[in-house]
Amino acid sequence: MTSAGRWTKDQLKLAFNLYCQLSFGKLHSRNPEIIELAKLIGRTPSAVAMKLVNFASLDPAITNSGRSGLGNASSLDREVWEEFHADWEKLALACAFLNQRLRAEHGNRLDPQDVNEAFDLSDFTGETRQVLTEQRIKQNFFRRAVLASYRGRCCISGLSESRLLIASHIVPWSKDKANRLNPSNGLCLSALHDKAFDHGLITLDEKLCVVVSDELKIKKESFIQTALLEIEGKSIEFPERFSPGPGFLERHRAEIFVDAKANGSGKQPSFTLTAVT
Repeated sequence: MTSAGRWTKDQLKLAFNLYCQLSFGKLHSRNPEIIELAKLIGRTPSAVAMKLVNFASLDPAITNSGRSGLGNASSLDREVWEEFHADWEKLALACAFLNQRLRAEHGNRLDPQDVNEAFDLSDFTGETRQVLTEQRIKQNFFRRAVLASYRGRCCISGLSESRLLIASHIVPWSKDKANRLNPSNGLCLSALHDKAFDHGLITLDEKLCVVVSDELKIKKESFIQTALLEIEGKSIEFPERFSPGPGFLERHRAEIFVDAKANGSGKQPSFTLTAVT
């Protein structure tokens, strides 16, 4: 990959992959990750940073907030954007292995975040190592993309301790293969709120406000009162991009939220769904 001529599709895929995993405020030429990618693909850090901001101009969550990016995204930029949204899993894996190949060609060690170095897989067979490696890549991409979208803070409590944050799926991993890595199917939650959301003890209404299950409301424990009951009706902190998909939230209310199950036949609580931009 050289710097001469137009951007190649592989270069754009790697750039968009990084765009997904950086908060909007880190899309600048001094960012070490942008500098590293620029070296790998033969571009300047300024050119990479500019391309990431071009991608931002395609992101509805960015443009609807009054920010515009640079506004001169190319047709190939749009094509890569659409390919990722059509198959997040395929593109995330392809970019991870392309990044590793480029590092090897440059004589560099693998990225410190590379899953084979971060996890000891030496005791497994080659086939099992491949499966586990791909799983780690997927988990790492989804976590980084969701946490970056929410500025590294729980969208309910505001907690910013990364060791206590979870990239929580709205529709569970096992129930929607096509959207396992879609950042719009994720929320950044504290470990406690993740568990409550995962078990359907809380959900979000169409205005992205917290709804607490009646099962929790009858509890008399002071901790439940403080940590969970008091968040009833609270609006989440909106993400910088990849807003929670209305369809994913509708499914959570209908299929996961325990009050809906208690009503029978998977009926939703009594509020209507409107588009979230």
